[in-house]
Amino acid sequence: MRRTLAVLLATTLLATAACGSDSGGAPAGSGQPDKVTVGVIPILDVAPIYLGVEKGFFAKRDIDVTLEQAEGGAAIVPAVVSGQYQFGFSNMISLLLAHSQGLPLKVVSNGTASTGVDGQDFAALMVKGDSPIQTAADLEGRTVAANTLKNIVDTSVRASVRKAGGNPAKVKFAALPFPEQPAALASGRVDAVFVVEPFQQAVLAQGGRKIASSYVDAAPELTVAAYFAAQQLIGDNPDLVKRFTEAMRESLSYADAHPAEARDIIGSYTEIAPDVIAKVTLPKWPAQVNKASVQTLADLALEDSLLSEAADVDALLP
Repeated sequence: MRRTLAVLLATTLLATAACGSDSGGAPAGSGQPDKVTVGVIPILDVAPIYLGVEKGFFAKRDIDVTLEQAEGGAAIVPAVVSGQYQFGFSNMISLLLAHSQGLPLKVVSNGTASTGVDGQDFAALMVKGDSPIQTAADLEGRTVAANTLKNIVDTSVRASVRKAGGNPAKVKFAALPFPEQPAALASGRVDAVFVVEPFQQAVLAQGGRKIASSYVDAAPELTVAAYFAAQQLIGDNPDLVKRFTEAMRESLSYADAHPAEARDIIGSYTEIAPDVIAKVTLPKWPAQVNKASVQTLADLALEDSLLSEAADVDALLP
């Protein structure tokens, strides 16, 4: 992991040099809105930013937003650091790992959070209906599918195993994209899956059941993901970053207070069927990052040896 991130750091810094010092936004004195590109993932979590753009929360702060979809944080982080994107969305473990390896980035806004309600979260650890596995402790020696390895999924699943009295070091993980996990579980390729919506609904539809709400087990009201920017942009254009952060906070608060509108907009940027959107459990979208939960994630990552030394959470968060 350290070697991979070191290579990533070298690559992104070279890309930054190649791109020059373009910090985004309109030319000084142009009187035009600042044009920014935000790297996002086509999942429920980013509904607030789409809703905020539609409601004009960014436009009224003179920001013209282009939302660029990417496969995941692995692509978004280097794109932000290199200046290809001005802002990006990624889960907190990816951001903690990148920051610990010296990537010059900083969180500027909360992204999404767990509901904090066991059994009623937007993500769950699940097994087949007839599986002998009853609790997360029973996963010792078993294989759990995770969309990516050494990330927030296995960190959270290990927290569930600990809470249930099992040994998290004895759980095996297999990398498998979320869309492939329901079929892999049904066929017995894996013993359990950790899925977010709408794939939680797919597993339930085929008779699967939840054995843990791992985000809830990891920390109360867990901050799962956040929006971030490169340190260069923050230094070169602090006013733009301030306005973006204000627009995001308004977007998050609005989405949290208007779940029906948030649910409606999901269909505009994903391929989730309307009848499934109506059933999914939405995440929470608090305007502020839950710093205590991020510190807990950092501590768990250190305990699980994802981090080689304690993370500087204060330096990463706003």
